[in-house]
Amino acid sequence: MMVYPALFEPDPEGGILVKFPDFGHATHGDNPADAYAMAQDLLVAMLSDLIAGKRDIPAPGKLRGKHVRPVTAPALAAAKVELYQQLRAAHMTKAELARRMGQAKQQVERLFDLRRYSRLDQIEAAFAVLGKQIAIEIRDAA
Repeated sequence: MMVYPALFEPDPEGGILVKFPDFGHATHGDNPADAYAMAQDLLVAMLSDLIAGKRDIPAPGKLRGKHVRPVTAPALAAAKVELYQQLRAAHMTKAELARRMGQAKQQVERLFDLRRYSRLDQIEAAFAVLGKQIAIEIRDAA
């Protein structure tokens, strides 16, 4: 699970302003549910930008403060971010991963696109090349 803290504050002009201290970006929602959905979309966009720029993914900060709430990345996006981090840790290129998987580089590129659907078995195969495996944990909803 990939969870980042976000500051949810009333916006003086109406609605809710959501700020991500770990990234320095913000978004806005009309009500709490809309603000959370916008925050989740922004989180995926920020992570996507970091991957596209071949940059490090920051570790989530601490969840502190009256208006701070956790924002969770969707499970598939979180798996793709972890795959990206493991690939970087292994000092392997996407081209090398594709070669070892026996896949076209374009197919492997899709595994790192957080906005695009990927099959879990393809992500599992990529992790296997890196000597890793996925473990799934089910928890009660908060």
